[in-house]
Amino acid sequence: MLAATVLGSGMTFLDSTIMNIATARIGDDFDAGFGALQWVVNAYTLVLSSLILLGGSLGDRLGRRRIFVIGTTWFAAASLGCALAPGVEVLIVLRAVQGVGAALMMPGSLAIISASFDPSERARAVGLWSGLSGVASALGPVLGGWLVENLSWRWAFGINLPIAVVVVMLALRYVPESRSSVTRSREDYLGVVIIAAALGCLTYGTIQAGSSGWSGPALVLTVLGLVLLPVFALVESHVSSPLVPLRLFADRAFSGTNLMTLLTYGALGAFFFLLVLELQVAAGYGPLVAGLANLPVTVLLLLLSSRSGGLAARIGARLPLMVGPLIAAGGLALTMRIDQVHRNYLVDILPGVIVFAFGLVLIVAPLTATVMATAPSDDVGIASGINNAVARAGGLLAVAVLPPLAGLHSGSYRDPGTMVHGYRIVALCCIGLFVVSSLVIAVTVRARAE
Repeated sequence: MLAATVLGSGMTFLDSTIMNIATARIGDDFDAGFGALQWVVNAYTLVLSSLILLGGSLGDRLGRRRIFVIGTTWFAAASLGCALAPGVEVLIVLRAVQGVGAALMMPGSLAIISASFDPSERARAVGLWSGLSGVASALGPVLGGWLVENLSWRWAFGINLPIAVVVVMLALRYVPESRSSVTRSREDYLGVVIIAAALGCLTYGTIQAGSSGWSGPALVLTVLGLVLLPVFALVESHVSSPLVPLRLFADRAFSGTNLMTLLTYGALGAFFFLLVLELQVAAGYGPLVAGLANLPVTVLLLLLSSRSGGLAARIGARLPLMVGPLIAAGGLALTMRIDQVHRNYLVDILPGVIVFAFGLVLIVAPLTATVMATAPSDDVGIASGINNAVARAGGLLAVAVLPPLAGLHSGSYRDPGTMVHGYRIVALCCIGLFVVSSLVIAVTVRARAE
């Protein structure tokens, strides 16, 4: 069961890691501007963020294993299409299709573990899931960098097919079926449409603003997206079977950890998206070496996530979740010295990456375990979906908003000086997000988990 869920979620992590490495080559092959590269990442994330709540709800109602297997198969088929894409426009569309499969698959991964393990073992199981999923992320820089540099970025998608076959076989053989004992009258499709429209307007508006400024369609769409967010909350409070049960947010810890998730994963999304570009454009690294630069992050997560989850179970999640973001912010600050001159890996890059990794170790497993622990057993699927949606929405909006604010748009990112300046501005913004997330936990999470 762990192997199936870890490989399933790990496949999406692998895909995301390789995509960060492949964006520069995709831009060169298709002569694509920075906005198109943003959409290669964000088309997937937008659909995933919009539908992952529905995916968790469908798993709770129709069977978590069934939806997990359907999502895995869908993801693999869309990956094949991405590998064969003839142009950047087609690739963007197929990335959106790929996001549908991920939305069905990802919430089921954690929900299966939460529904199957005893509560006393759940935190450690989630820690194992986080750590073992890191194997795929650890392989991503090595495998992805080698594929992109020696074969083609298209293999970043083709590699998903054999993994998906193994996941489906393991799931059908070893994963027990589970579903919620609470029967939903119907799915909240209106809520899906509203949240998809809100995120879509915000994403398109902010990316468009990066190339044409805050006027015309960019401003209108951004404002419309902001207006639709409270409309979504209003609708959810009045439907009989809401996509997002607002009663879950009555728990202060659930609300606080989800807000932290939004801020933290926003910082992570922007950081990982731009660091690999910074290393290739400004520091002159190739795709393989640029990918390997982040390897310490995934290795330390692999080795220490289980221990971090166990530590949070013993002493409570509050202290790790307060300290972790501050350590990560310190590591991110150390990477701001990277430029055309300061490009030595051991001196200029590795120290910041290692410090950043230790911060993430204290964040990932305790954060996930705390979110899941605050949800009733019948709602673990939708709780997982909410947390995943919040995480993806954070990354989606950060990648859409921060680079244009830093002056990265059109073809400007290909200039090393512009890239360095833009990266440093984005890094400062991400440091601010980490600091605020630490303060959020200080206010909302009790000193010891109950």
